[in-house]
Amino acid sequence: MKQQAATVADHTAIAAAATILEEGGLVAFPTETVYGLGADAENPAAVARIYQAKGRPNDHPVIVHVAPGAALDYWVADIPDEARQLVAAFWPGPLTMILKRASHIPDAVSGGQDTVGIRCPSHPVAIALLSAFKGGKGGVAAPSANKFGNVSPTTAQHVRDEFGLDEQDDGATDGEACSGALLSTVLEGGPSQVGIESTIVDLSRLATHGPVLLRPGHISAQQIADVIGAMPAAPDQAAPRASGTLESHYAPRTPVTMLPQAELAAALAQLQARGVKVALIGHALPAQSPSSPSQRLLPAEPAGYAYGLYAALRDMDQTGSDLILVETPPQDAAWLGVNDRLRRSVFGSAGVIASLLKTEM
Repeated sequence: MKQQAATVADHTAIAAAATILEEGGLVAFPTETVYGLGADAENPAAVARIYQAKGRPNDHPVIVHVAPGAALDYWVADIPDEARQLVAAFWPGPLTMILKRASHIPDAVSGGQDTVGIRCPSHPVAIALLSAFKGGKGGVAAPSANKFGNVSPTTAQHVRDEFGLDEQDDGATDGEACSGALLSTVLEGGPSQVGIESTIVDLSRLATHGPVLLRPGHISAQQIADVIGAMPAAPDQAAPRASGTLESHYAPRTPVTMLPQAELAAALAQLQARGVKVALIGHALPAQSPSSPSQRLLPAEPAGYAYGLYAALRDMDQTGSDLILVETPPQDAAWLGVNDRLRRSVFGSAGVIASLLKTEM
């Protein structure tokens, strides 16, 4: 299916998807960050199907997505002033808040914790779906629409590729155990505009810890501080578990490692001399930069880089390479979200270059 940027939702498809959610099924849908794998947040059996389809640990929480203007106090036990200020400033948009969960909300969405992650996405298709689902009063639990730990999808085709779905029917509805059969439909929405997951800020412990940035993203810590008057702290040992914060995450099947620009040429030459097939992702490679048959140059600014990162990782993962080599991005605050995702994607890759140089001939 041809990918197209969506500005007007397909109302027939939206109505059908809302019905699937109300009946306990799974729907993949676009958000401005990445595509999500959605289920009725108040239906524990439906949420369990998300975990089954993704192969996700049961104690790893998901984020509840709500429509614009949704009653936040239905979902959370307490709404601090800081939460209201952030809603006014950034919703709809790529910001997730962690707040104390209302007692009637199933703990299936929170991994057994007394908190819940909640956000209102800005993508028009997501808004249309959330507005149609339960008349806009429901919540859709939705982690990224990929197998757990894999690279998040930023197009509908990425979702189909991830779950082995046929483009003609988008999935099956017979309830079989395989992950593809659990996913009933994939809503088309074009490429995700942001490209990495939402910023997550913990507001559930303001009295003792203040705001805490659990996951960086498109909305920066400074932007949050400008609104609430306090800079979010780094995560602490007692911070709530949150989506996408495990050390190893966002990883393709091919091993990934990062090197600064100054070390790329020598490393690539050594690897290629030993017969290692390398896929290269860069952002500021000079004219005399190393070359590779599989190479992707991303924009040298953080928003453009984030937009193309996951697609680049997925594309390079399809090249049959032995290694994906990433030019280390800048380390300043504007690149925090990008570097967070890359750090998790390369987790455990220490020594991979040395190992390949020893084994390949």
